[in-house]
Amino acid sequence: MSTSTRLIEVLKNVAETDEVERNLDLPLYDSQVLDSMKTVELMVAISQEFGVDISPAEFERDKWATPRMIIADVEQRIAS
Repeated sequence: MSTSTRLIEVLKNVAETDEVERNLDLPLYDSQVLDSMKTVELMVAISQEFGVDISPAEFERDKWATPRMIIADVEQRIAS
């Protein structure tokens, strides 16, 4: 399973909606799919699934506005 596919599965579980899989450009915060608590849950889930630690201090909401942007950010962190 690819990184992006695994990441979408993690996001679906945290967000509790399949919409994140159907629409990679879904505005997660504007549509209230993610809020601050779910964002922290997502960070923990990403850490567990991929071994990538993302601290709330380095989190930028603008970089995680859509599922596509989260995939790009996490893939970049994995590659680093």
